[in-house]
Amino acid sequence: MPSAATTIIKPVSGWQLLDLKGLWQYRDLLYFLSVRGIKIKYAQSVLGVGWAVANPLIQALLFTLVFGELAKLDSDGTPYILFSFTAMVVWTYFSGILTDATTSLVANRDMISKVYFPRLILPLAAVLSKLLDFGVAFLVLVGLLIYYGQVPSVTVLMLPVLVLILVLTSIGAGCLLAAVAVQYRDVNYAMTFLVRLLMFTVPVVYSMSVIPEAYHSVYALNPMVGVIEGMRSMFLQTRPFPWEWVATGGAVSVIIFLVGCFYFRRVERHFADLA
Repeated sequence: MPSAATTIIKPVSGWQLLDLKGLWQYRDLLYFLSVRGIKIKYAQSVLGVGWAVANPLIQALLFTLVFGELAKLDSDGTPYILFSFTAMVVWTYFSGILTDATTSLVANRDMISKVYFPRLILPLAAVLSKLLDFGVAFLVLVGLLIYYGQVPSVTVLMLPVLVLILVLTSIGAGCLLAAVAVQYRDVNYAMTFLVRLLMFTVPVVYSMSVIPEAYHSVYALNPMVGVIEGMRSMFLQTRPFPWEWVATGGAVSVIIFLVGCFYFRRVERHFADLA
């Protein structure tokens, strides 16, 4: 009679590459956790997925009133609601991942201490579950573009590249914060304030024209700058497509992704003890 297969689980040591084989083997768990995250968020909610639209749209309307009408901030010649909502589609996705991924390990500490699976699945599930919100908000953006008669430029073909930069940055930052938050719970408490603060470090409510040109290269080290300004360029044609900013942000996003994932893998053997 053939003996049952034996699975040997070895501890991770040093700086390891991503365990793609392990992630593939547990892809069903990743799918389940992603769907669960969506269901939990919208369970017993009147609007349901409509909150994916309401959240960025309400903020964009408030920004339009405060910064567009009262403060009269420059919106690069486009309606301020379009100017701000285009940025909010990107920022709401990114900030939501920072919040959910940071708490993903602590919130699932019982699972971590009792069941073996690649721990990277938890922050990745937060990234995937937020894609629904991004997709729904993006459809609303398309509707606003049609309403205002905005015709995208040919650079709209670069949209997959911008989304890739957004996702890589989100995964890297989410994994890094999740790993740190297991050991230092202060990170969880600080995230709400940190996310609000970080929003003003990217051109969500203001135009890049308020940033001195001499600092544009440094400012573009934030990957979200290239993504937001790239989105505005292709959909609103506020400026020529910022190839340099997108290239800079893309390179930085890869670094953030690698550092975040590598650090996560290095310390994940301690999660069961710390969480």
